Amino acid sequence: MTATTLVLTTEDARGLVPMADAIELVEASYRDAATQNLPRRRIHSPLSHPEEERWSMLNVIAGVVPSQGVIALRVDAAHLAKPVRNGQERLEFRGDFSGFVLVWDVTTNELLGIVHDHAVSALRVGATTAVAAKYLAKNDARTLGILGSGNQAAAQVEALVAVRPNIRNLKVFSPSIANRRRFAEAMAAKFNILAEPVDSAEQAVRDSDIVVAATNATDPILFGRWLAPGAHIVGMKSSTKFYPQRELDDECAQRADLIVVNLKAQLEIDDQAELMEPIRKGLVAWEDIHELADVCSGRVAGRASDSQITYHNNNGGMGNQFAAVCKYALDVARAKKVGTELPMDLFMTRRHGDASAP
Repeated sequence: MTATTLVLTTEDARGLVPMADAIELVEASYRDAATQNLPRRRIHSPLSHPEEERWSMLNVIAGVVPSQGVIALRVDAAHLAKPVRNGQERLEFRGDFSGFVLVWDVTTNELLGIVHDHAVSALRVGATTAVAAKYLAKNDARTLGILGSGNQAAAQVEALVAVRPNIRNLKVFSPSIANRRRFAEAMAAKFNILAEPVDSAEQAVRDSDIVVAATNATDPILFGRWLAPGAHIVGMKSSTKFYPQRELDDECAQRADLIVVNLKAQLEIDDQAELMEPIRKGLVAWEDIHELADVCSGRVAGRASDSQITYHNNNGGMGNQFAAVCKYALDVARAKKVGTELPMDLFMTRRHGDASAP
């Protein structure tokens, strides 16, 4: 029990949780049979704007990890627009935004902390990719192909190198020549691997043991016909009905011997096209899609041979990810005396004999 609620800004939180620790924490949260997650929900409200259509988005993600003694709620408020660039509609954020993870002690209901989510978002996505790769990627995977060159792509490389240390080659494609060169140089220097910028998505995918799509694409850019036997593919497009999008084509799912998602319910709630479309076409059966928690717990077997093609659909944020990572960040911050402490009672209702419900 503490007397304060600790607030961590993005700057406070950055670097508090090493990737290796994040992977271990996230895996443990998925392995906990008592972990519960609410499917992510988003509200999009039209805004009046003189130049373009805009919407206010409220993003809500919640979960509880009893073994780690923590409940978490991520909530974001941001403005979105859908501009057309180079003949293609894109989803873009406008202006400043507000995003927090609230972390409660599951035993006392005390609010342990409030963590600005920007510093931990790519970290927990990368950690989740790595957890799945431990079970789905070949043990001796050596070549990683990645589509994208932003923060999410960087976290994916860091996480995958951590769980598959035999990775020695990285191929990166981004439409911007300068960006893919910059990214390759940074990854080579950071992880002591051979990193090569390539001229097409196909070059990045062909003959790669692990392939990751981490782009802003709206339509498929990763095609199943490019996959080598034994490849492990990762898609992270967290599509919604408000803005349908995908990076992987139907053939990726059709060729996969094993498909694992973070949460099956999210596929239906958001009608996520990367898997819902092949299901509707009869290319994939609903019952053949498995959840990451079942793989981590051993209820579903992971990769069975080096020739299998495996597919992890990292399909949206889950509360257990934020619970595990942010609780750890708060513990480290307290030990290092980082952040802003506020009186706990600002956030608590004490009963004092009142038996009424919340």
